[in-house]
Amino acid sequence: MSRPLLLALLAVGAPASAHAQDGAVHRGAASISEHDVRRRIEVIAHDSMGGRDTPSRGLELTAAFVAAEFARLGLEPAGDAGRFVQRYPLGRSRIDGDSSRAVFRANGSTARASARRDLVYVFGPRTGRPVTGGVVLVGGPLRPDAGKALDVEGKILVVAPNTRAPGSAPVNQFLAGAYERNPAAVVIVLDNDTLTLARQVANQFRERGPVDGETERDPVVTMVHQRALGDVFADAGIDLAAFRAASSYMVRALDALAIEVTIADVGGPGTSAPNVAAILPGSDPVLRNEYIVFSAHMDHVGIDSRAEGDSIWNGADDDASGTAGVLELAEAFSVAEARPKRSLIFVTVSGEEKGLWGSNHFASHLPVPLSQVVANINMDMIGRNWPDTIAVIGREHSDLGATLDRVAAAHPELRMQPIDDPWPHENFYFRSDHYNFARRGVPILFFFNGTHRDYHQASDTPDKIDAEKEARLLRLIYYLGQDVGNARDRPRWNPDSFGRIVDKAYQP
Repeated sequence: MSRPLLLALLAVGAPASAHAQDGAVHRGAASISEHDVRRRIEVIAHDSMGGRDTPSRGLELTAAFVAAEFARLGLEPAGDAGRFVQRYPLGRSRIDGDSSRAVFRANGSTARASARRDLVYVFGPRTGRPVTGGVVLVGGPLRPDAGKALDVEGKILVVAPNTRAPGSAPVNQFLAGAYERNPAAVVIVLDNDTLTLARQVANQFRERGPVDGETERDPVVTMVHQRALGDVFADAGIDLAAFRAASSYMVRALDALAIEVTIADVGGPGTSAPNVAAILPGSDPVLRNEYIVFSAHMDHVGIDSRAEGDSIWNGADDDASGTAGVLELAEAFSVAEARPKRSLIFVTVSGEEKGLWGSNHFASHLPVPLSQVVANINMDMIGRNWPDTIAVIGREHSDLGATLDRVAAAHPELRMQPIDDPWPHENFYFRSDHYNFARRGVPILFFFNGTHRDYHQASDTPDKIDAEKEARLLRLIYYLGQDVGNARDRPRWNPDSFGRIVDKAYQP
């Protein structure tokens, strides 16, 4: 352990002068200090954590730090077998670049996308056997539930999404419905504007993600760059660029196009990744059986081996800021003289950057019954941008939004104004860990300061964090937790939102 990291670890435990303030509830808020916020972020986003990729040694060090903090605060373990850490399995694979490819044929022309250049494997069986079938092409802005209506059983679904169109659903949400229709394979077409997405997904060449339930019947899912397709779609009667850019959702069966997808895996041993969770019991003998979950993701995107100069992507704002927030709140509630009536769960998850892996596992393997979880408060990137404003995504979907407004109005000294999602076209509602709670029927609030020029860059470093702003925001979230934790009634969904967002399996 380096000397700077050791000093930072010791500094986190140092009491702030504000701890001496009186008040049953206010003592907890007073424990949240700019000093502690900064020191915790400096630990989590330190170079020695190596960018906290999932999985990695740096991620394990981060999990150990969070677990040690939970233990120091006297919280109850909520992980596996009486421990703070909950582990979930990952498959490890290396795709055979010579044997893995997608071949497109139409009216005599052929185009090939190879795994060495233009094809990105996402998931699905890696048998080395070709997957073929009829072709269904979807383009334009995607509709959230439209995938469930597609006739794609045994066919190859090609998705050419207009991701920039207002209101377009995220590809993964659209595909969740399409998977229910049992396609043989899915091919997502990329262009230059979506190369960043391709690079992120390319991490999954090495780590396949959670292996729970994956079977030979699952579809092969790949991404292919549009440049590899040549004129083959034109020969099938489709202007692919125009199809992608359409302003309305489009579906076309392509009898003139044949696609063959082959993915071969050269194998490798499995591994696992950590979540870290703890419980603070509530003070009421009845309401303590209901739980509020405070969450953030502790992973980031690791090290860019191709970079010149600084290659460590520290992820100070994304999401060391949120992870530090979970720890600050855990400390605030644990030192408060008046604990909420409801119990609190504090969790830092991994695999968010790979596809919300850790939160999906945690929400599927909760330490308490799902029906007893009344709210999720998620924090992802809360240390930058506006000094006196925070976007709160999802506030319009339940009465948690009105509760937050009331709490903010009661604490003008915090100078923190919650606002609605300013970027609805970016679909952030579906892009952080709260979504795995929302789709299971848990009302959520997602605190988010938006992206910036350092987002997913090596320049997202601790020195750029506005720790004073984050401390004020965390005090607001603390008071919100006290309000929700002591309310007579649990938070309620707006009926229309419940029907649109919650998976049918979790609806009455």
